[in-house]
Amino acid sequence: MSRIGKKPIPIPSNVDVNIAPDNTVTVKGPKGQLSYKFNSNIIIKKEGNEIIVERKSDDGLSRALHGTTRALLANMVKGVTEGFTEELEIVGIGYRGAVKGNTLELQLGYSHPVIYPIPKDIKIEMEGTNIIKISGIDKQKVGQVAAEIRAFREPDAYKGKGIRYKGEVIKLKAGKTVGKK
Repeated sequence: MSRIGKKPIPIPSNVDVNIAPDNTVTVKGPKGQLSYKFNSNIIIKKEGNEIIVERKSDDGLSRALHGTTRALLANMVKGVTEGFTEELEIVGIGYRGAVKGNTLELQLGYSHPVIYPIPKDIKIEMEGTNIIKISGIDKQKVGQVAAEIRAFREPDAYKGKGIRYKGEVIKLKAGKTVGKK
């Protein structure tokens, strides 16, 4: 039995959960609404103010999906109540960013600015010119947007310049002058 999968998910009082017969779960809360169609090998039940996740059989696919389904449901409930945020740091002389209308404009040492269109259900804010705050109700989408922005200029191994996650530690290489002694 999956240790994560057998834990019930508590439903806050301001959240409404609807489970359709085809295993489509819709979660409505103060921040918005999320919907996802889960695999038919998993049984999702609402009992009182909890969501219970069980599997139909004990085959490999069902066992693999049990904990994953429960984690996705828990993230949906957390997303519509609290939301998710990711923070990125821009490190480097002359590297900066700004939100202009519906786009994020980044100066990353290229000959041109990098322009990233902000998805409609994601909110991007700048703290100063070097901290990017990405927030939204869908954990997967917030993480994907953060990864796409980071990919524009990943931190280099010698100087550490680029876009990194807040708190990410970059192990710098020594460079070629170390060998000359």
